[in-house]
Amino acid sequence: MSGRYDYIIAGGGSAACVAAMRLVREHGFRVLIVERGPEKTARVMRMPAGYMKYLGREDYLEMHHTVAQPRLGGRAPIVPQAKALGGGSAVNAMVYMRGQREDYDGWDAMLGGGSGWSYADLLPHFRALERNSKFNDAYHGISGGLHVSDPGSLCDTTQDYILTAQGAGIPYNPDFNGARQAGVGVMQHTMGLINGRMERCDAVTAFLAPLRSDPRLTIVTDARVDRITMENGRATGIVWRTPTGEGSAIAEREVLVAAGTYNTAKLLMLSGIGPAAHLKEFGLPVVADLPVGAMLQDHHEVPVIATTRGPSGYFGQDRGWNMIRNGLQYLLFNTGPVTTTGIESCLFYDPDGGERPTIQLYCAPIVYLDRDVSSAEPTYGVTLTSCLLRPKARGSVRLRSADPAAMPLVDANFFGDPEDLHLTIASLRFARTLLATEPLAAKIGTELLPGAALEDDAALAAYCGKTVKTNYHPIGTARMGSDGDASAVLDTRLRVRGVAGLRVIDCAAMPAIPSGNTNAPVMALASRAVDFIAADAALASVA
Repeated sequence: MSGRYDYIIAGGGSAACVAAMRLVREHGFRVLIVERGPEKTARVMRMPAGYMKYLGREDYLEMHHTVAQPRLGGRAPIVPQAKALGGGSAVNAMVYMRGQREDYDGWDAMLGGGSGWSYADLLPHFRALERNSKFNDAYHGISGGLHVSDPGSLCDTTQDYILTAQGAGIPYNPDFNGARQAGVGVMQHTMGLINGRMERCDAVTAFLAPLRSDPRLTIVTDARVDRITMENGRATGIVWRTPTGEGSAIAEREVLVAAGTYNTAKLLMLSGIGPAAHLKEFGLPVVADLPVGAMLQDHHEVPVIATTRGPSGYFGQDRGWNMIRNGLQYLLFNTGPVTTTGIESCLFYDPDGGERPTIQLYCAPIVYLDRDVSSAEPTYGVTLTSCLLRPKARGSVRLRSADPAAMPLVDANFFGDPEDLHLTIASLRFARTLLATEPLAAKIGTELLPGAALEDDAALAAYCGKTVKTNYHPIGTARMGSDGDASAVLDTRLRVRGVAGLRVIDCAAMPAIPSGNTNAPVMALASRAVDFIAADAALASVA
């Protein structure tokens, strides 16, 4: 396949879907999306609870094996990245969380002020994309393509957790995406009534499906983008590979990179954009000597896990008679456990007592842990997972080889800054406080992890090293920055420095990690990017 388009988007995740929708629908451009994963996921993934069937599997995920970390006892945690049209929105746990006002005002300050990336600049994009079933106010919209709602069901453990947190001094918050983030409450999700049933609303459903018959939108799937083509310092198109051969296309205006934080960095470097010395190691030509891959950030989490004295939560609801009953309830009445992701509530707070939250403490109503962490079997219980919102440590992404088929080398650098470990340990102690507070306390059986015997900071630090895992929110490997920022790959309009006709529009472009799940922020970022793209296109047309 070959052809000419106004814009070519390398990658087909959430950002690509939003950008393509606006470029085609609002501006009339011809757009090509090239995605390495399949066009569709399994039908069960449409059900809110269905993603649990694919956790840890490689059907729609690319498993990146990170660099082994001495501070983690030599562990090399796996960090997955989505591999399907729709990206993370097609496979994630659907939490809709924007982060804090301070995050985006912090971006603006970092970018020199007046950059167009403040909270006030991004809020209209959050609202315009959203179709919220519960809120319609200054913070929320009801006319966008992205369905956002509360889970269709709340279990007993979720309700106990919300009451318990209030008993421990955490105020109730009805809307984490509203006036303030701090507090405890129910998380909204990217799901809603679609075709009369509660279903996942991924970016394909929200933004691409209404344009499927539009001849200006072309989508190629099962195609790995191997290289951005260059001519006289300008990006001119891309080359990709499918199981049946090679394809290419020409971008008459710009190439937009949205391949995911790890693979965006990889694609740039394979195309000659990255640290010159590193590119030369693999015999790659240097088009632009830029610090690609150098500022990786990711949310990471550590659990406190306890059993309950009796049946609770969702354990065992996905097999046997329970699975049949719950499936029938969903199909016949659109209610029950299938209408929820299972992870329904969380709280935001600062263990050190500050007003701005530094921890997102999830409540999973089951004993939930990775097999490389413990051999304990899943059972009735609760997992309280402390996710660090703004880690200070920085990791990196580098090439493993010049072979486009090779995955990049990811160094997550979890706990690379002592403050990250301090906050995590403090939050583990607070999670224990919650387990000892009513009404949860009356139902808790045994603390499985860390285990009651682990009390001092040294023991808990070792435990953190053994159990820390990604929360699936990597950002920053091609970050934007102000003029003179030596760590920036992009300018404040997301243009790759020193290369014409090339932008990055996914999480790799974020200058700092948002204080919450990244799917909602990257959609807003991509929508904001279209404003810049369209404005630059208008200027070019006049010229």
